[in-house]
Amino acid sequence: MNAYGLGRAATAAEVHAWDIDVRPDFKGLPPGSGTVERGNTIWDSTCASCHGTFGESNEVFTPIVGGTTDEDIKTGHVASLLNPAQPVRTTFMKVDTISTMWDFIYRAMPWNKPKSLKPDDVYAVLAYLLNLAEIVPDDYTLSDKNIAEVQARMPNRNGMVFWKGLWDVDGKPDTHNTACMQDCMADVKIASSLPAYARDSNGDLAAQMRIVGPVRGADTVKPALAGTPAQNAAAARQYARGTLGLDGAKVAAASGQASAAGKPAAAGQASAVGKKAQELLKANGCTACHAVDKKVLGPSFIDIAKKYKGQGYAIEKLAKKVRDGGSGVWGSIPMPPHPDLGEADLKTMLEWILAGAGSQTP
Repeated sequence: MNAYGLGRAATAAEVHAWDIDVRPDFKGLPPGSGTVERGNTIWDSTCASCHGTFGESNEVFTPIVGGTTDEDIKTGHVASLLNPAQPVRTTFMKVDTISTMWDFIYRAMPWNKPKSLKPDDVYAVLAYLLNLAEIVPDDYTLSDKNIAEVQARMPNRNGMVFWKGLWDVDGKPDTHNTACMQDCMADVKIASSLPAYARDSNGDLAAQMRIVGPVRGADTVKPALAGTPAQNAAAARQYARGTLGLDGAKVAAASGQASAAGKPAAAGQASAVGKKAQELLKANGCTACHAVDKKVLGPSFIDIAKKYKGQGYAIEKLAKKVRDGGSGVWGSIPMPPHPDLGEADLKTMLEWILAGAGSQTP
């Protein structure tokens, strides 16, 4: 409880639930192990639909593996990071600590069901990636006992520098140097950018920001502003503040939650079947990528209903698509597989979607 008499101290169980980070010294790393072979199996069923069979996907996500050499593993410096001709910087080119990889996979993956992987699963998946990066052999078993040995072979382990001045400045500037402004790159080439079709994949990002602290953001539902960032700053800030402060319905719509909040665009959702279907869609992570009446990462449920209207085998076709995952029907953004969905639950969801997702006109 603070000085204002609000709140309470977190319980040990609550702290434990959040205290899952794994640090570079491996503090927080749970015991466990996993083989390259098992990691390959988990990867193909859970990860490959987004990251490619060999971690090479560049349709949506930056490749994870590639760009490193045996010499990089020896020196701990990735030479290709300094090569202007290098087309893309992969994860293993940049990351310096294996703990970062373990921690992120454990907390955030897979995309549609984060924290669903057990520690042994994470060890296995990471062993597979390390094998693809030629850091460990095919028959390797990664565990909490030998992960420090793997750290000693990370290609960019010596490529990251800790600048004390950025953290411990004691009220003083972290540097007293003057700007160089010499030998600058004449032509800056942007190697990675958000494709236009994905600009509104997550709705209006400006409407999803907090209303405290610095607020800025563009209306990502509309085309990008043509000016420089400095020229656009005032308009973006004004839009973000106006959107957040005045239009609660728009905030809900932008975050893909309008249907659950009772937005009129998704009428007729009061039935028990409709309510059950929506609960299942939310529980299985579907609403992270789909909304009732607008495109998010994937098509809207209403658009799906229109596309498959009148097709006799629509449920069977969509059920296979949901279970197997993949891309190509609605664009290049992949849908992760959902192999654990029960047949009855999947049928309930698909029947509701194909009936128009609660709209008056499917």
